[in-house]
Amino acid sequence: MLADHLPVYRLRLRTERLELRLPATFDEIAELAEVAVAGVHDPDFMPFGIPWTAAEPKQVARGVALWYHRAIGRWDEQAWTLPFYVFRDGEPIGVQDIKGHEFTVTREVSTGSWIGRAHQGKGLGKEMRAAVLHFAFAGLDAEFATSGSYDGNAASAGVSRSLGYREDGIKHPVVQGVRRTEQRWRLSREDWEANRKHEVAIEGLDDDVLDMLGLGKEPS
Repeated sequence: MLADHLPVYRLRLRTERLELRLPATFDEIAELAEVAVAGVHDPDFMPFGIPWTAAEPKQVARGVALWYHRAIGRWDEQAWTLPFYVFRDGEPIGVQDIKGHEFTVTREVSTGSWIGRAHQGKGLGKEMRAAVLHFAFAGLDAEFATSGSYDGNAASAGVSRSLGYREDGIKHPVVQGVRRTEQRWRLSREDWEANRKHEVAIEGLDDDVLDMLGLGKEPS
């Protein structure tokens, strides 16, 4: 089985309504690509630093599939991205990723996500981020988690505030030729513990997975 060689495929995060895991088949990757084509945000507002949703539908779908393969195919235990697909009732509805860069030293992760418009407004975005935060803090012993949201993305900012993040400065990236304001957010372990609102179960986190995440040995 693939999970024998890439043990991160054994990981499962379960919440009240959701399951987060890597896709088990190419068909699941294709299904999520179709979710993206159906719409992720208001066409008049770009919430991403890389405007991948601005392309033609065929390119959007292809980009979703290629991004997943790049995250796994370029795996580096010192600079990894876990591109968790988010499933509700067995159907993929979005992506919640979590990244670690030299995690053994920094003990810090960052997160990013998107969810199909048909599934928005139901608290699922908060629930899926709560799942990876639990994975980071309870499973990997992280000390901090970071995120970001562009001005105008009240939903993303609201999720960060409700989960206990604090404002952590701003950036001014250029997106589609326009200077944008990005609010940075930081969550400490203490603030995470004080704001936990979702029950999360972690399955499949064993020594082999930790080794793949660079945690199998102490940093030199």
